[in-house]
Amino acid sequence: MKQTTLFLLMMTLFLGCSKHTQSPQPSKIKNVNFTKTSFAKLPGFQEQDYDEFLNNFINNCKSRQGQKIYKNLCQKALHVTDAKQFLLNNFTPYSIADKSGNKEGLLTGYYEARIHGSLHKSDTYKYPIYSTPKDLVVVDLSAVYPELKNYRLRGKIHNNRLVPYYSRKEAKLNDLNASVICYCDSKIDRFFLQVQGSGKVILDDNSTMYIGYENQNGYKYKSIGKYLVQKGEISLQNISLQSIRKWLEEHPSQVDEILDYNPSLIFFAKRDKGATGALGLQLREKSSIAVDKKYIPLGNMLYLSSNLEKEKFNKIVFAQDTGGAIKGPLRADLFLGSGEDALKIAGQLQSPLQLWLFVPKRKEVDK
Repeated sequence: MKQTTLFLLMMTLFLGCSKHTQSPQPSKIKNVNFTKTSFAKLPGFQEQDYDEFLNNFINNCKSRQGQKIYKNLCQKALHVTDAKQFLLNNFTPYSIADKSGNKEGLLTGYYEARIHGSLHKSDTYKYPIYSTPKDLVVVDLSAVYPELKNYRLRGKIHNNRLVPYYSRKEAKLNDLNASVICYCDSKIDRFFLQVQGSGKVILDDNSTMYIGYENQNGYKYKSIGKYLVQKGEISLQNISLQSIRKWLEEHPSQVDEILDYNPSLIFFAKRDKGATGALGLQLREKSSIAVDKKYIPLGNMLYLSSNLEKEKFNKIVFAQDTGGAIKGPLRADLFLGSGEDALKIAGQLQSPLQLWLFVPKRKEVDK
């Protein structure tokens, strides 16, 4: 018992624990209240593009987790002629509430970042974008402690001891044992690239490189937006990606202090396609969401009801990504694509959210 407690304390020390996915059986997901309901009660359900849903479902089945969840339905979907009937016949919606019974959460948005870079360091391109460091150790505890099978510890070895890896601030003061993918021309752009998790690098020879999340240093994400609000620099009513960027550009002497408030550091890998989520699938605009996989296992199909650009937004979506700022069962980050319009919408999106989980009928569990 003491050993188990010790490992739990270690997880708190290292901060950056990740969780694996699990089966989407409502009764097996802790601290979430699921209530069986009907399609008729889903707002805007009759206005859905069912052919788009079917196409997205088939794409989701290309992931190992999608196949694990939906099994024979993945194969069945390939031969469907009536997408709406396929959905009605094979799934049951469950409304999602937190452990207190609250059914309203928060929807935010993210996009594929675009930055300018070079394969060679220069006075213009001087901010490195790293791949996973060779000395970053990821510890799997499940072999010895099965009750901790969903957690990972990240750190490095020092004097034969596992200690926390470098924080964002510490990484600037130490030479990372990592390959540099490229160099970019803005530390601010690099920071937002890490927040988004994937991006397009426009190189100085006019070629394009795609990069995506590969690993992380083990520290929990801390919002610099909340920090600026706490400091009285930006009002809560005016906080957005755009207002944060504007403040940073207007206060160059304080940029490092603000960025270092978030100790989480993201490491990237080259990709052969655009924005890719945690399932390895290319994210689809307004159909892919990032969730807290502790509560909503990746690969699941959900129904989302919120507001987008001051209009109602009801959509069948797929949990295909995660994010350090996405915490809790009623929290989702909607992928909005790439380009200036996506950036504008994502930077300002903060809308009330309701979620439903679509459960295959074979997995329904009577409560």
